[in-house]
Amino acid sequence: MTGPAGIRLDAVSKRYTTPAGPVRAVDGITLEVEPGSSIAITGPSGCGKSTLLGLIGGLEAPTGGRVFVGGWEISSLPERQRARLRRDEFGLVFQSDNLLPFLTAVENVGLQLALNASADGYRRCAEILGELGLGQDGDKLPDQLSGGQRQRVAVARALIHRPRVILADEPTGALDTGTSATVVDLLLAAQRDSGATLVVV
Repeated sequence: MTGPAGIRLDAVSKRYTTPAGPVRAVDGITLEVEPGSSIAITGPSGCGKSTLLGLIGGLEAPTGGRVFVGGWEISSLPERQRARLRRDEFGLVFQSDNLLPFLTAVENVGLQLALNASADGYRRCAEILGELGLGQDGDKLPDQLSGGQRQRVAVARALIHRPRVILADEPTGALDTGTSATVVDLLLAAQRDSGATLVVV
């Protein structure tokens, strides 16, 4: 994938079978996000926002329709190729931070770079943590950080490799107002600086 990555969904649906019956989490969504732009998806709890984000990120395949990101039809790729695209091209921020408990904050952020054998990893990790107000906390383990600090580490991890697509699922849900503004500003700055396409729930 080269250049800004646009996103296109063509009549995308996702259905689940549950003991209570079938659930239509996403039903025939058609959507286009221009390369290098940003979009916010809003709606009440349970309306399918997170499922939609997961479909865009290739975390799951749609029941119907097609998903394109940067020219790739990711909905038709095997899981191994989708995983590689996520690693190389996507920055993902989830509602839970998903930090590895045995790695420090800077190591959690740097893991993304280590997977790609980056030479300047530690310096870049320290810089982005500093931008998020965690300059003194890089050597702390996740259980030594507050919930808001952990989420900021997760945001840093999503942005460290300069992804072409940033998908954020309620990235400020655990943060106070001031820190929320900082995180949103960082996401928007990353989107502008790298030409990334930003989708925020």
